[in-house]
Amino acid sequence: MLAGRMTAGLMALMVATASFADGNLASNPENLPELKLSGDLTVSETEYHLKTGRYYRLDISSDGEEEFAWVSPELFRNSWVDQVVVDDLEFKGTIYSLEFDGAGTFELTFVPLRPGRYEFWVPGYEGRGMKGAFNVD
Repeated sequence: MLAGRMTAGLMALMVATASFADGNLASNPENLPELKLSGDLTVSETEYHLKTGRYYRLDISSDGEEEFAWVSPELFRNSWVDQVVVDDLEFKGTIYSLEFDGAGTFELTFVPLRPGRYEFWVPGYEGRGMKGAFNVD
């Protein structure tokens, strides 16, 4: 009897987990529009709309005209970050910011785990419009 309840409980947990993770967490991330940071102090995108449990890829690039740090600490705290790739070199671990000392692109792959509004910005340039948000449902 106890084994039957444990099996039923385990099955319910597996179904709940499977329904929470909509994306294929093993491969084929959904590509988001590239976020471009420009020396004229603009960003190409200010709003992203995401779903929890889906696997996303975001390219973040800079034209190299200015040195920028791009931060989104709440997104990083509320997501599983698979990896950050630069020139075919991969980084896996905790992230606070991505810093551009010249032109280049970071490829970020991640899965948002909690709904919410997670802001991003370039420190020192928020007042000039170098900010935006990830809205996660």
